[in-house]
Amino acid sequence: MPPPGQQHQRQAPQVSIPPFAHEEVHIPSDHQFEQPSKRITDQASLNTWLMSAAFQRLLTFCQKLNQAVQGKKVSDPCPLNETIERILAALSLLDSWIDDIPPQESPQRFGNKAFRTWFDRLEENADKITSDIFPTRSAAVPELAPYFTGSFGNQTRLDYGSGHELSFLAFLACLNILDAFEEEHAQALVTRVFVKYLDLVRRLQKVYTLEPAGSHGVWGLDDHQFLPYLFGSSQLIDHPRLKPKSVLQPDILAHFSNEYLYLAAIASIHEIKTGPFYEHSPILYDITAVPHWRKVNTGMLKMYVAEVLAKLPVVQHLPFGSLLPFDMPAEAGVFAGHPEPPQTQTQAQT
Repeated sequence: MPPPGQQHQRQAPQVSIPPFAHEEVHIPSDHQFEQPSKRITDQASLNTWLMSAAFQRLLTFCQKLNQAVQGKKVSDPCPLNETIERILAALSLLDSWIDDIPPQESPQRFGNKAFRTWFDRLEENADKITSDIFPTRSAAVPELAPYFTGSFGNQTRLDYGSGHELSFLAFLACLNILDAFEEEHAQALVTRVFVKYLDLVRRLQKVYTLEPAGSHGVWGLDDHQFLPYLFGSSQLIDHPRLKPKSVLQPDILAHFSNEYLYLAAIASIHEIKTGPFYEHSPILYDITAVPHWRKVNTGMLKMYVAEVLAKLPVVQHLPFGSLLPFDMPAEAGVFAGHPEPPQTQTQAQT
């Protein structure tokens, strides 16, 4: 086994993370919602996105969730509200559909076509499910539903990846903009809602053998997910026993993966891939050489911006409407010291 951090060093883009903007966005009762549409098609539109209010709102929401779970276990008590309970119920409903729609038994090279039947049911029920989740703003359903349906994979390509995970983050961010949650609910959005979402999409991946969407292959962080590593490393900051190198110990994964998203993500990889960890997941293996989780978490946020939010093949599928406005520039001061979009030209390591 090669020493971590030396044998598989991948040059990752350096990015400038805008300052954490504590932006308060409130949507009036007479607000005119829009049907979201895809706007990112080339480098010019990608640059517009990186300077937009949509980018600011999504990144700020992501940072908010990241901070909310620092030092928190999945099982730690946290306040819930009716909207969160309804999201959990909706995810349970979608999970039950997998039992109703078993995979086709005939040999299939790329993904199981039964997923298309599951996804058709999702699309048929998306408006009702979204309305049931947040009935007080039913006018927002046409804007919310596309983010919800985009969260679980692609029925044509039979794949799932970090772009679909981003769509679920956008769905929660839009609900947050609509005041569906209070500050005290941020922890539950990760340790209750996001955990249940991960359980569902991992089951979809396994049952319907969904292909990785836009995988970097062996040089990617993970074939399917990213956010468990961001939120999960925040959970582990200042942990008295568990260190980044602890993920190399199978007994640690077995005993603690139910409490920490980072460890659960590593355990999930071991269920899917065979062979030495340093060979099939060299980036994650190299991270085990980082001394502290705080540094891992900082690197993960930079990497998320560079490898997901600033990558055209990922964000080109994200639609934009009035809650995540593409044409509206970010609030003044949010990119103070960053007159250009967050840069991804120079090199650094996570």
